[in-house]
Amino acid sequence: MLKIGITGLEGFVGSHLYNTLGLQPEKYERVPYDKSFFQNPEKLENFVAQCDVIVHLAAMNRHPDPEVIYETNVNLVKQLIAALEKTNSKAHVLFSSSSQEEKDNLYGKSKKEGRELLSNWAKNHGGKFTGLVIPNVFGPFGAPNYNSFIATFCHKLTHGETPEVQQDGEVNLIYVGELVQEIINKIEAGVSEEIYHVPYTSTHKVTEVLAKLENYKSLYLENGEIPELKTSFDYQLFNTYRTYIDLENHFPVKFTQHTDHRGAFVELIRLGIGGQCSFSTTVPGITRGNHFHTRKIERFAVIKGKALIQLRKIDSDQVLDFYLDGSEPAYVDMPIWYTHNIKNIGDEELYTMFWINEPYNPENPDTYFVEV
Repeated sequence: MLKIGITGLEGFVGSHLYNTLGLQPEKYERVPYDKSFFQNPEKLENFVAQCDVIVHLAAMNRHPDPEVIYETNVNLVKQLIAALEKTNSKAHVLFSSSSQEEKDNLYGKSKKEGRELLSNWAKNHGGKFTGLVIPNVFGPFGAPNYNSFIATFCHKLTHGETPEVQQDGEVNLIYVGELVQEIINKIEAGVSEEIYHVPYTSTHKVTEVLAKLENYKSLYLENGEIPELKTSFDYQLFNTYRTYIDLENHFPVKFTQHTDHRGAFVELIRLGIGGQCSFSTTVPGITRGNHFHTRKIERFAVIKGKALIQLRKIDSDQVLDFYLDGSEPAYVDMPIWYTHNIKNIGDEELYTMFWINEPYNPENPDTYFVEV
């Protein structure tokens, strides 16, 4: 079992890498880390001494003074090297650099210098080193006005603000899940590679991305329709967008119910894509679910009975409770990386319709069981 430590695991890429490694506990042990370790040499040395692999992601991306960015990032690398040397570590160190390495700015300079310092440590002390030059990364839970323009656009479009394109142009992008898999592949390979340019997986103009996101707002956020998703990038962007919605105040969404002397009619879902529809009955007191998905889009629609639907982001303690009643049919959609369940809290059978965007595949279920 590989013992893997991640500096900066509280950040965007770090949290995704940490959570993804956690899906395979039989292969990877995640060494506990806290950013305070860089203020305490003994704690940093203790952390380093436990690791077979260290993924160094801790860095400053933005600050009003570029000199602060440069000094912070280089000093973090120097502190890590001091701990590696003090503990005589032979760990495999993977370092996240940036496609800005060759640009004339202090952030890019700090990344290039940090990569070279760690490469020299590995050569001189018998360690392994992989320098990852990473393109623009986007994905769920990125910080707006910090991690990417996509995070900023998603936040604004889900919080009543209007995004502005400061400069249009083509941007090379990689989805955070794809980047995490690249990192894991390099961990598994276990060989030194002084510089590896992580390939971008799509190229899009800024205005093109904004148009897609505005379409998601119109169709999905305002009308509950799943948009047409033709490419992997479309799925990735839509799942990213969904995680910026104020879930607590958006769900449950009540259906439009048409009633007459015959009874009632409700349209459950309007789709630009296919998928699988299911129906369940649940007896009083029973809970279904307690699992999460990393890529699937899913809707729970209560049409009869009383239900409690609960959601919890897997690295959070906050549980969101949604109470639904079939007398006013409503739905809740499940964001990726949120474990979720549904419980019959009434005195009669609960009738629920489920839609998911891909049929269940036992060979690749994308279903991970974790209690809410």
